[in-house]
Amino acid sequence: MKIKKGDNVKMIAGKDRGRTGKILRVLRVRERVVVDGVNMLKRHVRPRRQGQKGEVIQFASSVHVSNVELVCGSCGKATRAGYRLEGEKKIRVCKKCGSAI
Repeated sequence: MKIKKGDNVKMIAGKDRGRTGKILRVLRVRERVVVDGVNMLKRHVRPRRQGQKGEVIQFASSVHVSNVELVCGSCGKATRAGYRLEGEKKIRVCKKCGSAI
């Protein structure tokens, strides 16, 4: 998986297609990511103590990694990521402009 926590991504499929957000969490085993402000779900929560009110919590659910595309920091376009060796380090590069992501 070429996507990491903290990357900016753009949704390319699903109900939130076209939206961009930051990756909050990466679930490598299931090949899913949690993106801030995308795929928001609502959960009704019961009151835990007497006198406390129940509430509706809104949270971001995970989406499959194939439905997101990395956004390049320099050109600002949604792109695929490639790799290049610079000395001993392996860095990610933008496939469209060639700069480091």
